[in-house]
Amino acid sequence: MRQIIAIGESVFNTVFEGNTPRCSYVGGRIANAASSLALAGLPVTMVSECADDCVGDIVVDFLKNNKVNVSSIDRYANGTTPLTTIFRNADGSEQQVRYGSYPIDRFDVMWPRINQDDIVIFGSLYAVENDQRKRLYEILQYAFDRKALVLYLPGFECRLGYSITKVMPNILENFELADVVIGGAADMRDIFPNEDGEKCYRHHMIYCHRYVHIADDGSATLFGRGVKTGVAAPEQLNTASLGWQAGFVAGFVFGLVENAILHSSIAAVDDDAWSRAVDSAYRFAAECAKSGTNCISPEFASQMAHRLENIGQDS
Repeated sequence: MRQIIAIGESVFNTVFEGNTPRCSYVGGRIANAASSLALAGLPVTMVSECADDCVGDIVVDFLKNNKVNVSSIDRYANGTTPLTTIFRNADGSEQQVRYGSYPIDRFDVMWPRINQDDIVIFGSLYAVENDQRKRLYEILQYAFDRKALVLYLPGFECRLGYSITKVMPNILENFELADVVIGGAADMRDIFPNEDGEKCYRHHMIYCHRYVHIADDGSATLFGRGVKTGVAAPEQLNTASLGWQAGFVAGFVFGLVENAILHSSIAAVDDDAWSRAVDSAYRFAAECAKSGTNCISPEFASQMAHRLENIGQDS
């Protein structure tokens, strides 16, 4: 069966309402997406880093308990696992403060084996920060050379102090490596303030086969070479929640597997198959948005694992 390689940050989040902490959970949209995919029966390896501390143990144990392979997580000694405090205001808006420290020599991970048509997911701050960029780029180039299907999530919390101008070369380079890009409207406005989804794709994603643009109301538009297909959201959605975003990514990747969308044949995939992948994304997103862990429920996971068994895909 095709493997899923998820490359991204793993953090521990605490949500405050006013000055009162309400809940804590393992975050990072890619880490949460990896957990849902593993629960659904797919072989998933997480490529990340956590300190060798108590918080790092919580993060790694969460992934292991959700059946994710954690052999490619670097447990560094000289630093602390990232913590994010999320202050939720009465109007629903949020402010974030990030804590944590990394060693000078970052992202010293053991590379997972990547085969043709495996699916590699990457994004978040890991995709743009220069501290680990060289090592990350080497892994992505390896995936590119191995003809894996590469999925890029360009969004990140630029309000935490990251200048778009400084990291723009990395973003554009990521577009060149990606077969598919998924971008939320809010994230894309941060990167390209004066461009809508179509302009983002036509102007900047020259080598990308498909761009999935998620509007603020949750509707999706699939852009391709000479193609533009709209998919209406099934209901009014809170696309800003981490659970929804992680679920959408997980469901889309599940849809890639279920519809046999391969790197080797991606140019020939019809619009119906892409639309079915987006429908799968909505199903997972709805499940993850209502859970307390930003992952799919055991019942839903069992249903998806049964669907995988019916695919009869060769390993």
